[in-house]
Amino acid sequence: MLPNTIVETVAESSYRRIRADIIFGRLAPGQKLKLESLKENYETSVSTLREILNRLSSEGLVLAEGQRGFEVSPISAIDLREIAALRLLLETHALEQSFQQGDVEWEARLVSAHYKLSRMERVMATGDTSQAENWKRYDWEFHQALISACGSKLLMDTHSAVFDKYLRYQMVALSYRGEIAATEHQKLLDAALRRDKEVAKTVLTIHIQDGVEHALARNSLL
Repeated sequence: MLPNTIVETVAESSYRRIRADIIFGRLAPGQKLKLESLKENYETSVSTLREILNRLSSEGLVLAEGQRGFEVSPISAIDLREIAALRLLLETHALEQSFQQGDVEWEARLVSAHYKLSRMERVMATGDTSQAENWKRYDWEFHQALISACGSKLLMDTHSAVFDKYLRYQMVALSYRGEIAATEHQKLLDAALRRDKEVAKTVLTIHIQDGVEHALARNSLL
């Protein structure tokens, strides 16, 4: 049992590393994923890498090109808009459920997540982008906390997968909207604590749509 467990752990670790490198832009859109190079960088076998890349292909993060190999999925304005629309649909539905069912523990998670995000937003506001990955990680944690009382693991997992695709575009464009985005996050927190779902949905819609337009304006490839 032990050898299989080790293999599974190494494979899962490599999967998470490659996936994170795609989402955070370290593996660029359209980049060819050569197995021999990946084997060295991620210290895993070619057969395991094929399994990982096929798994990422099923998630839409990698393109499998038959005999020609694999490449990181390209980006486009159309794709970003579709991802953003799906994120908004899922997140507004989950938000409503979360507001209805959230308890004191949920409120505590939300306040804690917002505190970390607001601290990182202040760093980004100075022009220091060296912690951009932490900024987006805390952004993800805040939005996940916002819907974490929705009562559906499937909804949470689906939202997380879509959010990751949205996040990839944000990282490629390094799209930080400054005080405007920080204010929107504060409004979302305040609305959540008041259980004001209508205000929260309105703010979230603006937050996501303006984020898309800002990313499109910053990246000529989109």
